[in-house]
Amino acid sequence: MDNQLTKPETLIQWIALSALAVLIAIPFTLLGVHIAQGSDPYIKNVVSLTGNPVQGKAIFQINCSGCHGLAADGLVGPSLQAVSKRKSRYGLIHQVISGDTPPMPKFQPSVQEMADLLSYLENL
Repeated sequence: MDNQLTKPETLIQWIALSALAVLIAIPFTLLGVHIAQGSDPYIKNVVSLTGNPVQGKAIFQINCSGCHGLAADGLVGPSLQAVSKRKSRYGLIHQVISGDTPPMPKFQPSVQEMADLLSYLENL
């Protein structure tokens, strides 16, 4: 018996359709994540504030520099220089508050402290 997926043209069509499905799904997934992040009251409040990078640096040095270095250039943890080019504001906030990437601890600063820290990180 001849399996339909073993025919080259059928296999190519299946791969093309699968790739198309993935390309269509990615924007919808990203939109869903963005909507979910934007609906979190903590995140909404943080991004609505203007942070003070000087205060953010003090918060960073007290809470983060032990692993990321005084100049945020990496130590035990990775360098955070130009981190805002690699992560969105939502991504940065999530990284700080989630504790999803051990050994980084979960950290829950106040809304203003997070806005200040975010402002500092965005200026690195």
